[in-house]
Order: sequence, then structure tokens, then C-alpha cells
Amino acid sequence: MLDAKHIKALENMVGKENVYSDKAHLIAYSYDATRTRYEPDAVVFPRNEEDVSHILAYCNEHKIVITPRGAGSGFTGGALPTNGGITLAMEKHMNKILEIDMENMVAVVQPGVVNMDLQKAAEEVGLFYPPDPASESYSTLGGNVSENAGGMRAAKYGITKDYVMALRAVRPNGDIIRAGKRTIKDVAGYNIAGILIASEGTLAVITEITLKLIPKPKYTKAYMGIFPSVEDAMNAVFKSLAAGANPVAMEFMDDLVVHALKEKLGIELPENAGGLLIGDVDGNVPEEVEFQLATLEKSFKENGAQDFVVAHNAKERDELWVARRNASPVITIYGSKKLNEDISVPRSMLPVALKRIYEIGHKYGFKVPCFGHAGDGNIHVNVMVDGSDPKQLEEGHHCIEEIFELVVEMGGTLSGEHGIGTAKAPFMSIAFNEEEIQLFKDLKHAFDPNNILNPGKMALP
Repeated sequence: MLDAKHIKALENMVGKENVYSDKAHLIAYSYDATRTRYEPDAVVFPRNEEDVSHILAYCNEHKIVITPRGAGSGFTGGALPTNGGITLAMEKHMNKILEIDMENMVAVVQPGVVNMDLQKAAEEVGLFYPPDPASESYSTLGGNVSENAGGMRAAKYGITKDYVMALRAVRPNGDIIRAGKRTIKDVAGYNIAGILIASEGTLAVITEITLKLIPKPKYTKAYMGIFPSVEDAMNAVFKSLAAGANPVAMEFMDDLVVHALKEKLGIELPENAGGLLIGDVDGNVPEEVEFQLATLEKSFKENGAQDFVVAHNAKERDELWVARRNASPVITIYGSKKLNEDISVPRSMLPVALKRIYEIGHKYGFKVPCFGHAGDGNIHVNVMVDGSDPKQLEEGHHCIEEIFELVVEMGGTLSGEHGIGTAKAPFMSIAFNEEEIQLFKDLKHAFDPNNILNPGKMALP
């Protein structure tokens, strides 16, 4: 617990109006999208980088734990104050777009800027920030960087790390550091920015982000491929990409999701539709878009597609995307609670991976509807259980553990975009050997020897 002395010291640093220890604030900042709750002892809203430096230096001296937080939209507990202490909330004051540099095509932002706000600001001047996590309308860029967020456009444009050019951050002892430059090339020194990306707030607190922007494509069309089975759809994914297709997004839904879409939303699909691929293509000339669509249609039909549908206007595009946007909510027909994991495998392994995932689910007696970002091999696996049955929950977690073992065996990873946090920390030994985990711990100690910054995440101390 923080005593009155510490609360008073924090108030002197940032103003009484930016330090809260009342129950309402503690509850409001006690959970994230996992719905697991851990209350901090206080919530502090820094006004600027100098505040962050002073807070961290004080907490380091007094061994007070700090958990950095953006919007609290994460799925793995990365922003949960599992050890109490201070939640350092960045969204209230440090939420400004500081600059959009048209000549160098970069944006400089504070960590509390909402992803969608940057996308809109860039598009107003003809530029484009591609990373689009599902939480883009409320997740913050500081959180996106800390978790290395992905999104549906990752198939063509990559993920958050591909756009981070430079960072400013504060180490746990209060030191302010710069990592990276506003240049295309920079090979001077260690890649500290790369180390901080996806570090989940365990190494430093990010205070400023320089992001690459690109010209906004002029034309976009959506498509849907309808297949008799998810295996056919998955074969079409890597074969289409090898044939020269370069879609912005290539999202998939399996037969369980298709059935749920029909039952809950009445979406009209062919009677024997067993898998869907939905996405966008874009380009700067119409011919480029049409070439992409033709390449996809040819490859899809060679792999058994029953139909290939193209949206010719915004209304038709929205209608095609209805299925993907509702994939997550409709699968509740299979269980009151979903154990949702975001594993990733090499794209060529998608057909085999899904087949074996379903076999593991069948072994435990669970439905395992899957959907996600097929274009980059990122599968959202949903083990559906009765949330009120402790035995089912336990069995569900055993099922997930087997799926993780399978994925790593195939050369995949525990997380494509959600991160590790607390939820996947127990499984890190599946993906990393003792020497690798010790290296992570050594790195953590080098940045944070007193272990005050978000301890316990990613299986770190």
C-alpha cells in the first residue's frame, strides 16, 4: 500500500488533480479486456515527459511498482497492476499529435493518441498509417507499440514495428533516452527502439513515438471467396500469394463461424459453404486493383471456391465485411466463455494447423471455431467452454496448452498480436529454452534492476 507520504509526494510532482486513490478510480483502472481485476494503490496522470521522469525516479528510489497503461484494451493482462502500486495512465494528458511531417512522411505523437485519430489526421493530408488493430477506435499508440499490435491490413502493410522509426522513453531510474532517428537508414548503435517495441511496459515508459507514414492508395475494392471447406480456403491463401496476389487483407472464417453467422445473423451464404476468405485490395490505378482481383479469383477457383464476389461500391463493401466483423460475437452459440488465443504459423502450414487444432478440440470435447488474419498466418483460436463450470475451464486451458505446443512444433509462435502479459506467461517455456528466457531476464535487469516496472509480465520476475 502507498502511504500518505508517497501520495503527497506524487501530488507535489504532478498536481493534486492528477493523483487519485479513491475507490472509483482504483476500480476503473483495475481491469483490461481480459476482465481480470487487480486494483492499483493509486492512479497517476503524468502531464508530460518530465513528470514521467520524476515519477519513475521517485518510485525507483522507494521501490514502488509502476504499471504503464494506455486504453486498457489488451487481451493478455499487460496493463494490469498485478502487484498493486501505481498505474501510470497516459491517455489523459499525453494524447497529442505533435507533428505530421509531409516532406519526410512521418508523424510524431504522444503515447496516449488513439490509433484511429492518427489514421484520420494522416488521411486528411493524403497520407496513410496502415496498422489497424481491431481496437483502433480506442486503443492508444503507446499501447500498440508496447504490444506490437497487428491488424487486418498486416497482410500487405505489416504491423506496428514496421512503422516505428524512433522513440523517446524514460527508464525506471528516471533517465530519458532516445532510440532511433527520423531517417530511413540508421545502423548506429544497438536497436533500442526494436527492443522496446513489444516489451509490454517492462523496460521503460514510452513518451514519444515517431512513425512512418506512406501515401494513401487511391482505389480500394473488397472481395469474398466462398469455399466448401476451410482446408480449401487455407490452401488458396498461400497459393494465391505465391501467384502474385498482394491483398491488403485476407481474413478467414471456418465452417463453425459460417454456421454461426447464418444462425444468429441470417447472413445468406451457399448451403455448403464451409470457409470464407474476405479482404480488400488497393492500388493507385484501377488496373492494379483489377489485376489483384483477377489473380485472387483465378487462384481461389483453382482451389475449389464456389463463388468469388467483388464489392463495387462502399455499401457493397460494408455488406461483405459484415461477416468478418461479427465473427467473434456470433460464436457464443458454442459456449458462454471463449478462451481466445492469437497463435501464428507459417502460411503454408495453415491447412495442417487448423486440422490438428480441431482434432485437439475434439479430444477434449470442445468446439473450436477459428477465424483471423490468414494473409499473415495469424489464427484466432477460440476454445468454447461453459464459463460457470470450473472443470471445463481447467480442461479448456489444457486444450490451449496442447495447441501452443502444436504451434511451436510447426515453427509458429504463441502470439501474433496480443502479446504475452500474464495470460500467456505460464506458457513461455514452450516457446523458449532456459537460455533464451534467462537472456530476457538479463535484459529486464539491465533496464530495471529494482524490478519496479510492470513486474511479472512475460514470465519475467
